[in-house]
Amino acid sequence: MNELGLMTTCELLGALDRRDVSSAELLDVYLDRIAALDPALNAVVTLDEERAREAARAADATRIAGGPLGRLHGLPMTVKDAIETAGIRSTGGAVELADHVPVADAPAVGRLRHAGAIVFGKTNLPRWSGDLQTYNELFGPTQNPWDLDRTPGGSSGGAAVAVACGLTACELGTDIGGSVRVPSAWCGVFGHKPSFGVVAQRGYLDHVGGGVTDADINVFGPIARSADDLDLLLSVLAGPAPELEAAWSIQLPPARSSTLAGARVGLWLDDTDCPVDRATGDVLSRLGDLLSAAGARVSEDRPSIGLRQSFEVYLPLVSSAASVSLGEPEASERAGNHRRWLELDERRAGLRAAWASYFESHDALLCPVLPTAAVPHDRDTPLFERTVLVNGRPVPLFETILWTGLVGVAYLPSTVVPAGFTDGGLPVGVQVVGPFLGDRTTIALAREIGRLTGGYQVPPLAR
Repeated sequence: MNELGLMTTCELLGALDRRDVSSAELLDVYLDRIAALDPALNAVVTLDEERAREAARAADATRIAGGPLGRLHGLPMTVKDAIETAGIRSTGGAVELADHVPVADAPAVGRLRHAGAIVFGKTNLPRWSGDLQTYNELFGPTQNPWDLDRTPGGSSGGAAVAVACGLTACELGTDIGGSVRVPSAWCGVFGHKPSFGVVAQRGYLDHVGGGVTDADINVFGPIARSADDLDLLLSVLAGPAPELEAAWSIQLPPARSSTLAGARVGLWLDDTDCPVDRATGDVLSRLGDLLSAAGARVSEDRPSIGLRQSFEVYLPLVSSAASVSLGEPEASERAGNHRRWLELDERRAGLRAAWASYFESHDALLCPVLPTAAVPHDRDTPLFERTVLVNGRPVPLFETILWTGLVGVAYLPSTVVPAGFTDGGLPVGVQVVGPFLGDRTTIALAREIGRLTGGYQVPPLAR
């Protein structure tokens, strides 16, 4: 099978610039790989083949004529189906939007297209992005390419599978509870949850009529096969909401360090509030030695907050943000009222201050994404009743997001980098967490960590 599809975004753009491959040829590579691999995976749920071919031919003609080229010129890619994409069915995974074809792009998609990207399809997700698994009534389940009996995670599960298996150059996902980070970790790819507000999130379909306001905690973020790809994509995506563009711009500070030598890295790799399964913990525990050998200043220092303390703020806030997509009585039970939200927001300010103090003396913190590697499909049990085995004991699945909620509630950036594999052959990712607006730092350190751990590996099914 054509290995062009497995190259990184940066490598592909280089090949396009050298005219080693045309945009039209690269699009065919992805369409062929989807035809061959996706029947077993169910990652790509909608294709816009005809218009994509026209766009690819136009991109090639512009390149040949020496016209102006954007940073992603001629690059074919897919987008999570929770994000409005002009002229392409965009459903949010919900039957209510089965025939929804937006007339305008979400601002983030518009930035990708303005940079020259060719959006040729949409990827699968759970209904309204509301699950740690990826399946819905419209399109069915998506399978994990490392073990088809397991879920790729959610909610950007189709996106992560498409990247892992070379069905797309890169992806744009969303993350309110780990929806970029969990699938990236469970599928063995790189993913970035930006600092809150860095990437415009309008056009997010979490309910009928959605996409016109911003959801608390939610972000849009890239998924790719390298940290360099994440850095490039973030450069394209970063920008304010459209109504602020006349006066505001976003200029992220440079990375505090581009190497591990001398980098001040904290490790928070396990906790009694959310114990990590041994199979995952064994992979993560090796990171400390690798980082120290690379010259990093490694410690087990943690911010002056607890996992449970943070979760008690995160859970009602995220429930409030997601309440528009929850059915009754879940919405009223979990969402609370606006006065309660204001009280929680004040408590969040305390959490953010504790993190800011921590990052005065640390460049990054490494922590788990979830306590386990990918879990078996369980589509028969409601989300809040589901359990997973951690060290042989059943644990409520929803409580395992203490690790992702810890970061999300404080609006911090987190880059997921592949950390290795369990003895059973399942990928394990780790979060590289940095200070608010320190996205360049987390991506730069993820790049170096990936070099130590081997980074992205091709799943056997996709080779």
